[in-house]
Amino acid sequence: MSTRKLTALALFTTISLAVYAIECAIPPLVPIPGIKPGLANIITLILLKRYSSKEAALVLTARILLSALLFGQAVSLFYSVCGGLVSLLIMILFNRLLKKHCLFLTGSLGGLFHNLAQLLAAMLITSSMAVLAYLPHLVIAGILTGLFTGFCAMYAAKFLPKDLHA
Repeated sequence: MSTRKLTALALFTTISLAVYAIECAIPPLVPIPGIKPGLANIITLILLKRYSSKEAALVLTARILLSALLFGQAVSLFYSVCGGLVSLLIMILFNRLLKKHCLFLTGSLGGLFHNLAQLLAAMLITSSMAVLAYLPHLVIAGILTGLFTGFCAMYAAKFLPKDLHA
């Protein structure tokens, strides 16, 4: 990996961590656990468009680990890993199917599957099906927030230098 690429990926990791930190400071938009905008996912989507899935996974993993270390607890790491990795796998698949176009659809599916994976993680931790009561809210929120982050990523990617990934 070139020094230029390594530096760019480190900057993307830092930006996604900063966005995550700001988002953590914002009070919840609705009184339902697990619903937040997921703005750091904008960086993941940009990386999927401009770089490879391997590099997107590297930055996402670094952000998840650093954010759990700096802002979370052990249980939040489990939720983040489950949601983040399932979401990333779905976004990689659909990003390839859509030939890196329509980031808003990729983001929407990523948001949906992120919430579904976290809901399954909650079922494992609590050993209760009661958490499924949140399913309709988390499906709607995942789709809407994913659409938003996808549109933001499409817009932001237009303003990045073309040689940034060299």
